[in-house]
Amino acid sequence: MSKRAVIIVDLQKDYLASGSFALTGIDTAAANAARVVEAARGKGDRIIHVHHVAKEADSPLFAPDTDGIHPIPTVTPLAGDTVVVKNFPNSFRETTLQQTLQDGGIEEVVVVGAMSDVCIDATARAAADLGYGLTVVHDACATRDKAFGDSVVPAAQVHATIMSALEFGYGKVTTTAEFLS
Repeated sequence: MSKRAVIIVDLQKDYLASGSFALTGIDTAAANAARVVEAARGKGDRIIHVHHVAKEADSPLFAPDTDGIHPIPTVTPLAGDTVVVKNFPNSFRETTLQQTLQDGGIEEVVVVGAMSDVCIDATARAAADLGYGLTVVHDACATRDKAFGDSVVPAAQVHATIMSALEFGYGKVTTTAEFLS
């Protein structure tokens, strides 16, 4: 069995254009994530979906029992996949993810999903800190413009900043095409 897992983080309907918190490039990121997952399944890699569900019923994002918490259709879990529910940006915090990886003998993780600068960043750094070999498929991740003080930082710049930091200090950052080749 493969010692690699693909972790799909928060590719949920609230991030679509029709959702409550649309991300720039989410359709492309989800399509690329689906390609990564399909290839990983073919190699016998473990597939783990991490879904964020807010603790507060009135949360503007990922509120419990709303359509927004459901996966984007192109990355819907299949039989045999693992689903981990989280309440924090770091997919390892107060979840079963670490135990799932340990139980599966996983040594390497591939991370895709959203948002690049929040949950992908937190999850990727935690995975590396826990000793897993890390690959982030950056064009299978998405974010949105962010505000800082009086400035608006474009999504592409937010994404590039995070990916450059992850590549510098934590693991490999690649494209879908490179990952699939």
